Amino acid sequence: MSSNGRSPEEIEADIARQREALAETVDALQHRLDVKARAKGKAAELKERATTDTGALRPDLAATAAAGAALIIALVVWRRRHR
Repeated sequence: MSSNGRSPEEIEADIARQREALAETVDALQHRLDVKARAKGKAAELKERATTDTGALRPDLAATAAAGAALIIALVVWRRRHR
């Protein structure tokens, strides 16, 4: 027994547990700091949500984008005429 009441085997087991916990923490930090991989994952997720199973743009999103573009164009034209 050591002076703190633990056997060398208990100390070694504790060190092994702490080493494993530290490895998990380092892996989690590496994942969080890998901006390129996270950006690619987010882009793939957004692409999947914006397209149909065939890869075509979802019609409801296309209509929304077209309506938004038309609104912006109308506002620009209106603004130029009312200066």
